[in-house]
Amino acid sequence: MSVTKASRIVREFRIGNFGIPTLGFGSFSPYFAPLIVSYMDFKLTEEQVAVQLAARDFARTELLPGVIERDEKMKFPTEQIKKLGELGFMGMMVDPKYGGSGMDTVSYVLAMEEISKIDASVSVCMSVNNSLVCWGLEKYGNEEQKQKYLTELASGRKIGAFLLSEPEAGSDATSQRTTAEDKGDHYLVNGTKNWITNGNSASYYLVITQTYPEKGHKGINALIIEKDSPGVTVGAKENKLGIRGSDTHSIMFQDVKVPKENRIGDDGFGFTFAMKVLAGGRIGIASQALGIASGAYELALKYSKERKAFGTEISNHQAIAFKLADMATEIEAARLLCLKAAWTKDQGMDYTLSASMAKLFASDIAQRVTNEAVQIHGGYGYVKEFHVERLLRDAKITQIYEGTSEVQRIVISRTILKG
Repeated sequence: MSVTKASRIVREFRIGNFGIPTLGFGSFSPYFAPLIVSYMDFKLTEEQVAVQLAARDFARTELLPGVIERDEKMKFPTEQIKKLGELGFMGMMVDPKYGGSGMDTVSYVLAMEEISKIDASVSVCMSVNNSLVCWGLEKYGNEEQKQKYLTELASGRKIGAFLLSEPEAGSDATSQRTTAEDKGDHYLVNGTKNWITNGNSASYYLVITQTYPEKGHKGINALIIEKDSPGVTVGAKENKLGIRGSDTHSIMFQDVKVPKENRIGDDGFGFTFAMKVLAGGRIGIASQALGIASGAYELALKYSKERKAFGTEISNHQAIAFKLADMATEIEAARLLCLKAAWTKDQGMDYTLSASMAKLFASDIAQRVTNEAVQIHGGYGYVKEFHVERLLRDAKITQIYEGTSEVQRIVISRTILKG
């Protein structure tokens, strides 16, 4: 298309006084506005590169040694999480005045990818503390709550957990059975939460509870409950397929007294709080899935250049080379979706759709890429020593937690069908 013709099209198709070309595609979709009114810059800042390199170095020097043993023995990475906190990775996006690192979401995505390449059990602990707990408290908590809880969590001195899922309330978050009975100056909490990451290691729980069942989701509250409160019981650690080093438990509450000042937001704000927090959490899990995939790809690429068959390295065989090409392409697409979601959040725009897209796509890619990585390794891919079998097992959970792939499709379809 000539410059003259392009200029004419831009002149003829404009909306109001904003100078936004529609190029003749009819009504303008708000979702695509950022793609048109902003420019694309793929260059990372010096600070972002420094974060990426620091996370990569930490993963290779601190996480790689012992990762197989932690997986086999379901050993929580206590020392590794402590060191992550000391480096500022447990409260990356929190304002420094509350003990955080004050970084942007793009930096968080970069760090999550590098950590997840080596140990997804560590990265999920990091994700929950950053995306769900710290961000939720900083965004919606009051000043007293931030001073009392956020400063400890963001600095890594304490770990947090987010308690939403129940035996009968997984994808359907409106069906809360855990109750918070209003007793005037406090709530009395009873119920059970399932599949809680950091369940035993956390000091503070953000708990989604039902106070007014007759109001449905508008009667739900979010409460801060300290783990050592009387009436709190931690169940046995779950024996999982993947992310076996992470701390997954059921948490039971029996007549737990929670002061009213520990409620986050207004009365009945709990469901909205959970949905807002989960949207950001999906960026973290999308980044985890991306890291698992890219870690498996890097191992497969290296192995393909070392392993010989039929007189040459297997990377020289088209069957393997094409697998690697597809893996690299899919990972790059997932990475761009993750960075787009992070950038959208940093710009203060609604990132619900972009986060769901990133999580849906990246988690599917993680499954495909890790499966191909095992295939490229052949028999060696089936043994623990070569790491890819663990990455294959770790990948599956990214399609399930913080909203299953089916839930992501619901979010995406509802958004695009609205127009």
